[in-house]
Amino acid sequence: MRIRGTGPKTGTAYRRTGTMMVVAAAAAFSPVLIGDAYAFKLFGITIFGKEEDEGEQVPDPVRYQVDLKADTADPDLKEALENSSRLVSDQKLPVSGDLGVVVKARDDRERLIATLYEKARYGGLVTITIDGKNIDDLPPNPTFDRSGPIPVTVAIAPGPVFKVREVQFGGDAANHNPADYDLAPGAQAGSLAIIRAGDKIVEQLKSEGRPFAKLTERKVVADHNSDTVDIVLAAEGGPIAPIGDVGVTGEKTVKPAFIQRYSRLNKGEAYSPETLKKAGERLRALGVFSSVTIHQGDALASDGTLPMTIEVSEGKRRYFGVGAQYSTTDGFGVQGYWGHRNLFGEAETLRIEGAVSRLGETTDVGSLDYSAGILFTKPGAFFPAATLKASIVAKTENPDAYNATLVTASLGLSYELTDRDTVSAAGEVSWERDDDAFGTNDYLTFTLPIQYDRDARDDKFNPTEGYRATFSAKPGYEIFNATPYAAFEGSISGYLPFGQEDGVVLAGKVAAGVLIGGDSIGDIPATQRFFAGGGGSVRGYSYQEISPYNDDGDPTGGRSYVTGSLEARIKITDTIGIVPFIDVGTVSDSTFPGFSDIRAGAGAGIRYATPFGPLRLDFAMPLNKYEDGTDYGIYAGIGQSF
Repeated sequence: MRIRGTGPKTGTAYRRTGTMMVVAAAAAFSPVLIGDAYAFKLFGITIFGKEEDEGEQVPDPVRYQVDLKADTADPDLKEALENSSRLVSDQKLPVSGDLGVVVKARDDRERLIATLYEKARYGGLVTITIDGKNIDDLPPNPTFDRSGPIPVTVAIAPGPVFKVREVQFGGDAANHNPADYDLAPGAQAGSLAIIRAGDKIVEQLKSEGRPFAKLTERKVVADHNSDTVDIVLAAEGGPIAPIGDVGVTGEKTVKPAFIQRYSRLNKGEAYSPETLKKAGERLRALGVFSSVTIHQGDALASDGTLPMTIEVSEGKRRYFGVGAQYSTTDGFGVQGYWGHRNLFGEAETLRIEGAVSRLGETTDVGSLDYSAGILFTKPGAFFPAATLKASIVAKTENPDAYNATLVTASLGLSYELTDRDTVSAAGEVSWERDDDAFGTNDYLTFTLPIQYDRDARDDKFNPTEGYRATFSAKPGYEIFNATPYAAFEGSISGYLPFGQEDGVVLAGKVAAGVLIGGDSIGDIPATQRFFAGGGGSVRGYSYQEISPYNDDGDPTGGRSYVTGSLEARIKITDTIGIVPFIDVGTVSDSTFPGFSDIRAGAGAGIRYATPFGPLRLDFAMPLNKYEDGTDYGIYAGIGQSF
């Protein structure tokens, strides 16, 4: 940019008193990936080893001490200037030689001026002195007194805020409204707003199917007499061209025809940057590629289409991992898995996993919880948007409510209707033996779970706006007792941001379910009845502690439930946040919730932002606990609670 100036749900039940805290750790390993360990860091803190650059010697090290003086009462501007200054952020690190201080200072001046322009301060002045001398007056090879840190002073006179006076859009952008780009007369004329406006114009032209759209002029003239800015932006759209032939490079074991088909970049379809973006995201989500880049041709083909190339780099096909978890109420647990990411050349995954839990809680080996399973996934099955999933899982569960042994086989298909909408259906056969409040019973069930999922959140791990809604139906038939039944569940969660940079996000969720069929709730397997409580529903109670109870005080599970949660996610720093919350829920033995026994829990949590989602630690207490029930709960995990 040139600137000119003028003038100057279902599952296990627990009912125990005490803390429920789960700390999990897992790691995936590949012999090819394992090299020399250099250092281990957690949350930016080195736990053991040494930093990559620790111990590296800077030739002729020189230290300095900086004093940044910003003549402004605007705290946001002052913070932005301090954050952009490398002299400030790096002053604990030595530079190389006296000239190194000068080079760093001159680079800092450019960065600070750019920050002033971003804040619409085009008349600002940045003066930097080293050891009392202006950097513009220093000789080519300066020398300074090194008896102590060399004093560096940065004086910033920001000047006035410049406003937009006149905006002219030209070329194929001539009919665009400047107000739609935050450039209306009287608005602040920050350089980033001007750059973003130009980028947005080009992006909009490309979304019209013009792959070669470009900005042809971007001119900014600052008038220092009136503290105003005149802006000229012009763009050229170029020809409209559909997607042409799509090639694939870099593949080794994944079939190129599958890569092209799964990307859904089809010849003849309309070109748009969003289409290319989603194709890349789709391929990366397969997990078989370490990188995916989509290149568009520099010129149109003879038929007027735009050729493209998908460049991929494959990752390791085989992986394995181990993990551990601990709960003060449920003891210690370990799990492990092995997987293959590209079984037959079309990103099919095979995963074998197993787990043992409740170690240390009981000395009876038969009372431990075990699970083992084989899972197979084939993306792009039958249609590019369809995914086939098959699994067989065997497990034992021994909570306070029941002891269950079950084996479940499942075969299902999910289909992406749109980028937000997914439907799935499956067939499941399960054998289960329960020992619970209804005695010892065997069940053989066949179910057809069907689900619709609409996900309009802006971020799956840390949403700040949008919503997600799900609805599922699970008709089933228990064969031994000839009992038909069906479960219906639905949920909706929403997110509403407030304040600067979405500093506060209100998040809410409501979920409900109904289970019909069978003369008695005992006619349905325990693992398919409804319970509530724990980190996924009503915090402050043990996992699935909320349930109807019989006359002997044994939890039976219910036929209906309703739960609700409300959180205020408050950002304290860029990485730390606090979350006060309240959860409510009820589970009834009737097909319609009676709301006669509503349980509520309240508490607060801490969030720590990481590249893979926020780390979550919540503390909650039941507001109306069960007699001899849980006193409080502590819950840990990755990602927001919903």
